[in-house]
Amino acid sequence: MPGEKQNKSGEKNLSSFICGCCAALLSIILFWFIFGSVHGSPKRQEAEILVFGDSVLGEVRDGTGVPAQLEALLGEKVYNAALGGTCAARGVQDRQLDYTRGAFSLVSLIKAVEADDFGVQQSAAVREINTEYFAEVIDGLETINLSGIDTFVIQQGINDYQQGIPIENPEDPYDEYTYLGALRTVVESLRKTAPGARIIFVTPLFTWYVAERTTCETEDFGGGPLEDYVNAEIALARELDLEVIDLYHDFFPHEEWEDWRLYSKDGMHPNEAGREKMALEIAEYLKE
Repeated sequence: MPGEKQNKSGEKNLSSFICGCCAALLSIILFWFIFGSVHGSPKRQEAEILVFGDSVLGEVRDGTGVPAQLEALLGEKVYNAALGGTCAARGVQDRQLDYTRGAFSLVSLIKAVEADDFGVQQSAAVREINTEYFAEVIDGLETINLSGIDTFVIQQGINDYQQGIPIENPEDPYDEYTYLGALRTVVESLRKTAPGARIIFVTPLFTWYVAERTTCETEDFGGGPLEDYVNAEIALARELDLEVIDLYHDFFPHEEWEDWRLYSKDGMHPNEAGREKMALEIAEYLKE
C-alpha cells in the first residue's frame, strides 16, 4: 500500500538521522578527549623550582643527580627539564628538515611553553644515545603550570660553545641562532609567563678534553674559548638584572692536568663528588 511505503520510508529516514546525530556527537566527544583534555584542561602545579640545562644536569636522573639533590637540600619540588646534548640557541643545522635535536634547544622549548603546544617536540624522533628520557620530560612540561614556578635555573652553554654557535649578533640582540640572543628570548618569555619568578643563570663548568689533552681554555670551535661564553653570560645577567651562579671560575680546581679526575668522570660531566659539590653550591645560593 502507498501509505505503508511512505511510513516505512519515513521511519528509515528518521533512523538514519538519529544514527547520523549519534555519530557526530561521538566524534565531538572523541575530539574533546584527544585535544581538549590536553590543551584545555587546567595545568597541575608540580614544582616550585624548574631546571633547564644540558647533560651536566640532565644525564644523571637518579637521586645523585644535581636537581634531585637540590630537592632534598631545599625541601622544595624540583622539576628536571635538562636535556643532554642541547644548546640554548638554535643551530644552523636546525633549518634542515632531518635535524630533530634542534626542537629541544632551550629557545625552542620556551617557544613551545609560550604557545602551550609541544607538538613539534612530541613528534621529533631523536634516536641518539641517552635521549630516551626526552619524551617523559616533554610530557611533564606540558602538565606543569609554569606561571606558578618560583625559581627557574638555567644551565646552558657548553654545547653552544662546542657547536661554534656565535655568541651574539650585533645587529639583532634577539637572534635565536646566537647564544645571547637565545638567552634574551628565553628570559623575556619566562618573565611574561611567570612574572616575579627568580631566573638564575648557572655558567658552564671548566672542561677538559681528555683524549686531546687540551682544555676549554685553548679549544676554539668557531665562537671563541669557553670563557668568552661564560663572561658574555655573566655580562648578560647584569644587563637583564638577573642572578648568576659562576661555576666556571674558581669552582673545580684546574691548576694541574690531573685535576680533571677530582670532580669529573670524563673531563666534562661531573662525577658523583662533582654533582654533590654543584648541588651544595646552588642550594646555598638559593637559600640566601
